[in-house]
Amino acid sequence: EVQLQACGGGLVQPGGSLRLSCATSGFIFDDYAIAWFRQAPGKEREGVACVGSSGERTYYADTVKGRFTVSRNNPENTAALQMDNLKPEDTAVYYCAARDSTWYSSRVADFGSWGQGTQVTVSS
Repeated sequence: EVQLQACGGGLVQPGGSLRLSCATSGFIFDDYAIAWFRQAPGKEREGVACVGSSGERTYYADTVKGRFTVSRNNPENTAALQMDNLKPEDTAVYYCAARDSTWYSSRVADFGSWGQGTQVTVSS
């Protein structure tokens, strides 16, 4: 059974940092691209960052470039999203997802396996 579990969310002030982690099991992690999505109230789920299966190729949404860093640890079957200089507009539920492909993507439809979300709130 494919499982992904995201954690690390919380309440942070603008300009602060958070690190989200995604623990996975039930599939060959090395063969899957891993992505982070977010969904704010009343908005569609959007791709934030993605890392290809080898970790060499990454994608970032324009809104987070230079502030977020996606990474993966293949031996440990985990992924992470380091979020720096957080802004109130980053407030959302964040999800990690796995795609049965070596290539990254930002499309929700390309990902068949999802973890539960973790809430990130940026507020003073």
